[in-house]
Amino acid sequence: MPAVKIAVIGGGSYSWTFTIVRDLVVTPQLEGSTIVLEDINPDALRITGPLCRKVVRKTRRDFTIETTTSEAAALKDADFVILTISTGGLDAMEHDIGVPLKHGICQSVGDTVGPGGISRALRNIPVVVDIAKRMETLCPSATMLNYTNPMSTLCRALSRQTTVPTIGLCHELFGIMSWLTGLLGLESRHDFDVVAAGVNHCVWILKLTVRKTGEDALALLRRYLKNPAAFARKRRKTLKGTGAKEQLTWAHAHAGEHRVKLSLFDVYGALPAAADRHVAEFFPFFLTHQADAEKKWGVHLTTVEERRTRRQPAALKRCKDMLRGRKSIDLYRSGETVSLIIDALSGGRPFTDVMNLPNTGQVSNLPHEAIVETVAVADSRGARGIDVGELPPGVLNQVMRHVINQELTVEAALTGDKDLVLQAMLNDPLVRDLEDAKKMTMELLDANRRWLPQFFRKRER
Repeated sequence: MPAVKIAVIGGGSYSWTFTIVRDLVVTPQLEGSTIVLEDINPDALRITGPLCRKVVRKTRRDFTIETTTSEAAALKDADFVILTISTGGLDAMEHDIGVPLKHGICQSVGDTVGPGGISRALRNIPVVVDIAKRMETLCPSATMLNYTNPMSTLCRALSRQTTVPTIGLCHELFGIMSWLTGLLGLESRHDFDVVAAGVNHCVWILKLTVRKTGEDALALLRRYLKNPAAFARKRRKTLKGTGAKEQLTWAHAHAGEHRVKLSLFDVYGALPAAADRHVAEFFPFFLTHQADAEKKWGVHLTTVEERRTRRQPAALKRCKDMLRGRKSIDLYRSGETVSLIIDALSGGRPFTDVMNLPNTGQVSNLPHEAIVETVAVADSRGARGIDVGELPPGVLNQVMRHVINQELTVEAALTGDKDLVLQAMLNDPLVRDLEDAKKMTMELLDANRRWLPQFFRKRER
């Protein structure tokens, strides 16, 4: 397989870059490739660049790591572009969380839906579309692999405004599958055959089968929920090896982290397949003050201050510790799939897993070209979603409002139409008051004025 050039836009990320590059470097089929880390922050590149070169040296494989603050240099003749950016960073996100909170709206993440997700989309969409437009000139044959949120709206803007093939990648489904793997005493999530569909962070497992035995895993989950302790005891007796029993014990102990999705599973008969902190934001009843999200549902409201003082410093410390030898660099493949998709698209072994792609019929009762998350296959011909059929009516009703809202948000970001922003806010289930929505919309637009010039240009009457 020929060597490829892979550009990582946002390559100074302390959270993403090491994992992505390590996965690429431990993929032998990609040997000989060049990985270019691009970031607007040169100080971050002075950490991630040397760290990634250290990974290459440890593998003794033939990869070239380059760093640059020039987006054009990174994109020039690239075969693949991996996107991990956050326009405005935590300073901008502080408004996404703080302004709605002032109006009584709690958000557990604030990067996908809700007022925060809409605000983040408005900032990111023009930037991401500009990157893809430059790709059309500098690397016209390249594929965009997007990790940036809000996943659905960004991928929709790219497919609508550019010719760049785009695949959205998210690991949330992996988390719930790993939990179910432990609960049922299986070895890995690949022991399941899964049928899943929806939109990013609101994707639903419609059918789940244990591959070896043909058992209906959702039926097993229902049995577990009727009597968790009895199910765990009975299942433990059938397991061979202490590892599987330890995994079941772990899964049983962590069931409380899935209260939101399990309550929805009980109602809809399909299982949301993302962390509860993401799923809760798609519904109007988990994040109210009356619901007491943290106590009743186990959903922690992650503040920007927590991200700034705990999560971000922890990620930086981890990178520095590995770079300086205070922490070992383990050469294993993570659960992320970008390296395997690049291998497949480059002519290697076809790869099947969950991806976010334009709907060309794989979900027959969602709009054509909406970005849907389903199982898909990547090979030398590109990426194609596997047909699911129809979403059940109850699930469809929940997903459809967000598909429509994503279209409103994309249109608003591209045109600078404030009325469309307000419509999107009012259509979001977390927003409950018209006058508050009007004030909040203008406050968020004003707070992001630096990133949203399209909303503040004088318009001809």
